[in-house]
Amino acid sequence: MLPRAIFDFVDGGAEDEYTLRRNESAFDAVALLPRPLGGSAERDLSISLFGQRLALPLMVAPTGLAGLLWPDGEAASARAAAAAGTAYCLSHASVCTLEALATAATAAPRWMQTYIYRDREFSREIAERAAAAGYDALVVTVDTQYLGNRERDIRNGFAIPPRLTTGEVARMALKLGWLMRMRSAIPKITFGNYVRPGNAEDLTAMAERMLTLPEPGLAWRDIEWLRGVWRGPLLIKGILHPEDGAEAVAHGVDGVIVSNHGGRQLDGAAAAFDALPGVVDAVQGRASVLIDGGIRRGSHVVKALAFGADCCCIGRPQLWGLAVGGEAGVAHVLDILRREIDLAMALSGLSKIEDIGADILSRPS
Repeated sequence: MLPRAIFDFVDGGAEDEYTLRRNESAFDAVALLPRPLGGSAERDLSISLFGQRLALPLMVAPTGLAGLLWPDGEAASARAAAAAGTAYCLSHASVCTLEALATAATAAPRWMQTYIYRDREFSREIAERAAAAGYDALVVTVDTQYLGNRERDIRNGFAIPPRLTTGEVARMALKLGWLMRMRSAIPKITFGNYVRPGNAEDLTAMAERMLTLPEPGLAWRDIEWLRGVWRGPLLIKGILHPEDGAEAVAHGVDGVIVSNHGGRQLDGAAAAFDALPGVVDAVQGRASVLIDGGIRRGSHVVKALAFGADCCCIGRPQLWGLAVGGEAGVAHVLDILRREIDLAMALSGLSKIEDIGADILSRPS
């Protein structure tokens, strides 16, 4: 359905892809201990996050270039998330601009992901644009100041900047379904948030420029600076070490997202689920803790919440739904997970999210 280069861009990880696989398999090491006599005839799956009510303990994580899978892909995913009653986080590397997404999507919780750039004024600009467009939270990613060694992308020529071979371009042309729906969108594909008025950079030139923008010497003082710029909820994405969770709280951050960037950065890094308990213990309830990485089933969500997560994020699952059916595909993915969360809670004797605790987990010795 998708050209190989685009499929691998979404599906692939770094180097041997150990961390990519471990993100999913880590959930298998922990079993649920259901208590079916809990009397849960009905379930309430809603949670409160930063003062807003979400219908699910699940939201859509930022994923770059979603517009390569479906025309206006970011807007399609955002609309599906809104219809499901949950939040959507726009990637800095979206095809559309953050303003266009704010116009196209509904008023459900909408977050913006960004970086600390060498040019602090550009970092300030993104934050101020997000505030002006009504975004509810700002997510600063800290684990991609250098690009991971994504060997699938390198083989396909889909690295940044892209250098697709003639053969790969020809193979793209054979994916007629994708080509037909994307025929009007492909000429306009770009990194919308980085376009400057009057600048005629193509995708390759813009990708080359983007590589030079992130601050390679990122430090906690930079988070403190961003905290002074952005007045709404501020989250750090890319936390695995417990001490970084504690530091985030000390620097005024409202939430941390336990994540290894989907296994796309440091191969051999801990799985998000493995790292979650340590970060939860370090944060000690002083900030919200989210997890992004390996969530494929409703039971995974229940296990993560039992380990202390406040909410879970999905990246690849919503992209596969988007690739298959656009907005309807993402809506279907979210509905599958909603039904699975509900069933897992029902079979465990749980009536509401607040009932999920460590007592429902069986851990191997």
